[in-house]
Formats: sequence, structure tokens, C-alpha cells
Amino acid sequence: MELLESAALTSLVDHLLEQNNIPGLCIAVVHNDDVSSKGCGVANYENGVPCTGDTLFDIASCSKSLTAATVALLVGDKKYAKIQYTALMSDLLPDDFVMSDPTYTHGITVEDVLSHRTGMASHDSSYMGIKARNPDTPKSITRNLRNLQPAAPLRSRYLYCNQMYTVATHLIEETTQQSFADVLQERIFTPLSMNSTTLQPATAQAKGWSDRMASGYIWEKENNTWRSLPPQTYPEAQGAGSVMSSGNDFIKWVKALLYHEGPITDKVYHGLTTMRSIVNPQGRRLRAHTTPAIYAAGMEIYYYRGVQVIGHDGREPGFASRFVFMPALRFGAVVLGNSAGAANAATVIIRALMDEILGVAVGERPSYTKKTSEKKGKDLTINTKVQQPTNRPEKKQKAAKEDFGLPQTTPLEAYVGDYWNPGYRNMTVQTKDGHLFVDATDRSMGFTLVFHHVKGQTQYTATLTDEVELTDEPVHAEFVFKDGKAIKMGLDLEPAIKGLIWFEKAGST
Repeated sequence: MELLESAALTSLVDHLLEQNNIPGLCIAVVHNDDVSSKGCGVANYENGVPCTGDTLFDIASCSKSLTAATVALLVGDKKYAKIQYTALMSDLLPDDFVMSDPTYTHGITVEDVLSHRTGMASHDSSYMGIKARNPDTPKSITRNLRNLQPAAPLRSRYLYCNQMYTVATHLIEETTQQSFADVLQERIFTPLSMNSTTLQPATAQAKGWSDRMASGYIWEKENNTWRSLPPQTYPEAQGAGSVMSSGNDFIKWVKALLYHEGPITDKVYHGLTTMRSIVNPQGRRLRAHTTPAIYAAGMEIYYYRGVQVIGHDGREPGFASRFVFMPALRFGAVVLGNSAGAANAATVIIRALMDEILGVAVGERPSYTKKTSEKKGKDLTINTKVQQPTNRPEKKQKAAKEDFGLPQTTPLEAYVGDYWNPGYRNMTVQTKDGHLFVDATDRSMGFTLVFHHVKGQTQYTATLTDEVELTDEPVHAEFVFKDGKAIKMGLDLEPAIKGLIWFEKAGST
């Protein structure tokens, strides 16, 4: 297709690869009856393996469209008559789906789960990963909801929640008595001949696809180089991400949505694209010619230059992705990349392609060759990994800065021990290099905490270091003392919740 071979697009992509520190990208498009793809850069920097249309990427939260579609297929299956968008989750999973407040337990429906309007906070730091003594499963993730605090009233606002998509896969598995991977294969991948798409990187490796898998990379500014990441497998978070696919394969999914092909009937499409939750009600940081997005089910809908656009994006350490389709113009696009910078590049590339399809005069198009940043805003306001900003009141933040570095006089042994929260499970406080230290790398989104005393021998700023990305975030921490020893620890681990997550010290009661 000439669209991908134009000198202008080639120049733009080359610029974006360099500007955003991206090893490689794959672009795939469908327009009318034509489908084509283009690989740019490298899938593996160390070995110089080029990106092609068949290179496999972790598509991260773009996977949510597949999860939602699987639920939609059950809604349309007479064999599973109880599965309806308006059905209560607690009726469908009476033993497992229990929230901390009965208002949510007896109010949340299937479509609430799929449209991020349950009011549930992400609590991404609560999942136990494959390295844990007791790894989580979709069932245990569902059953743990009762131990986690919601952040907003039901249906009061859009609140992105990865774990609710894992809960959706538990519903799928309990309903069909099949694994989620098998249901995906049977109902979507096989009918659409998506022969290079599978759930979890480990499965792709087991299928013998390792040579086609792109390596994920993080750009290290201080060394002016990329750091490669091993494949990340998260069975406990299935449904929210972790699908491996190629540009040539995933464009088949976009084409099916665009043309209502294969399993995507008109009824299924309608269920997936019913607008349910306003993502950005205030319209903050909108790009030119773009309306606020509304979340449907596994996809967002917005309008660009007056034309409807449907899609989703995804971010995973070392990877970023985005897909869109424009039903009125019979156009769809997929961009997959192997670094965080691909998120910004995907936005720019897709907007450039849409402008071309819309016939926007060159002089009316934005300049895409200005210096860009990985942290710039984007059309689809989705985050697969929530950052960990503190929720301390402004006065406390100011006090913390003023008092940071006051001497630690209470012996560290008074804090050491195991601390328990029913939703977040165990946190073991140790000492390391003269500081209190927590190793939480047994979690899906593993991290460590190093505590720095602020004041009163009870208030701390803990440096949260992401195990994979090695980024640091400040986290407010507090201890409660009794009889000279700590009996509780509070950590600011969930940005959407006011206050701290409190852990009780073992043996303190």
C-alpha cells in the first residue's frame, strides 16, 4: 500500500525512532480491501534483527479489546444466557465476587467491569506474581476484591482498573469451564487465522516463536544506550494485557472489528462500542481537533476532525502499542514498538495516517518533526501501569521536604518484622545499609522500598524502585508505636485512595 511507502511517512518514522529512542516499530494498516505492514528499526538491538510485520510484540492493554470481545461473544451465546452486560457480577460469581462494601457487591454489573466505572482503585501493587510463595490467579485476584478499598462511588466516574479485566477472565473461565487462553484461541484467534497471536510471552516461547519475539528495551539516558528486558509473564493479570501478537496478525483483529468479520457480528460490535464512561470529562490536555474520549468495552471512542475513531493503547515495560479504526472511512491502523517511546510515536504516526486518509491539506497538518517527549499527552488517556505519586496533603509534603534528613534515633530493630494487610498481604521490613528496607519483588509489579526518616521517628519518605524499569518514586510511609515498638505501618501505595494502606505487625496484638 502506497500509504506506508511514502517518503513523508518514512522520514517521519525515522525521526520518531531517533527522537523517542525506539529500537523498532511495526506499522500495519487496512484501508478498504487493502492490508499492508511495514517494519522499521530492529526487533533485537544486540543482534541487529530487523523488525518486520511478523515480529511479535507484547501488546499490553490493547489486549483488553480481546477480553471484552470474549465476554461479548458469551453474551451473544444462548448456551450462556445468564451472561448479559446488565447482569450482576455477584450473581454470576456469588462465592468469589464480593467487594468490601455491599453497595458495590450488589451493584456492579458486567458492563461496569468492562468500562472502568466500578469505582474500584487499581491496587496494582497488591498482585502476587509468579515469584511469590503463593502466586495469585484470576480466581484469587477476584476473591481478594473484598479486601481492597474502592476509590469512588459506583458509576460516579471513569477509574481505570486492570484487575477488573482479570476478574472478567475469571468469569469467562468459570462460565465456559475452559482456560481463558483456550477460549481466546477457539473464539477469536482460530476463526480469524491469527496464527501468530497467543496469551503470555512464555507461551510464545513454548510454541517455538522466540526468534520472532522483539526484545523490550528501556532507554538509559545516563549511559546513552538501551537496556534489554527479559520477557514478562503475568498469568495472575491475564485479561488486562500479556497478549503477544504481530502487526500482520493484529491488523486481522482490527479488520474484523472494522468490517464485522468472523466472530464480530453486528450484535457483538454494538455491545463493544456502546459508550459507557467519559474518560476525561474536563477535556484537559486534548490534542487539536480531538474530542474527549468515552470508554466503551475494551476500547475508547473519540472524534478526530469530526470523524469517529475507536481504539486502545497499551504500555508495558519495554513495549508500547496502539490501534485505531475509523468505521466511516474503512480505515484501521496498528503500531507496535519495543520501548516506552513508542507510545508517543504511535500517536504521531496514527494521526499522520488519519490526516492522509482524511485528505487534510499538508499546510493544515501539525508539524510532527518538532522535539517530542515520551511523557507528552496522548489521544487515548490509558495507562497500563499506574505510577506511584504520593497522596500526602500539601502541608505534609512541605513539612517532609523541610525536615528530611533529621536523625534516626530509634533503633531500627524496633521496626523490623512482618506486616500484614489482607488485600496487600505480607510486607517484611528489614534493615539494609543503615536503612529500613522492604523487598516486594514477589509482586507482579515488583518493587523495593528504602525508608528515609522525615520526623518524629514515625514518618518517612520511602523510595519505591521499580524492579524492572529501575525508576524511583517517593512514597509516604508512617509507623505507629506502642511500648517502644512499631505495631503498624502505613504506605501510600494507591494514588486513587485518600490515606495510606495500613499493615498490622505480626505479634503486636
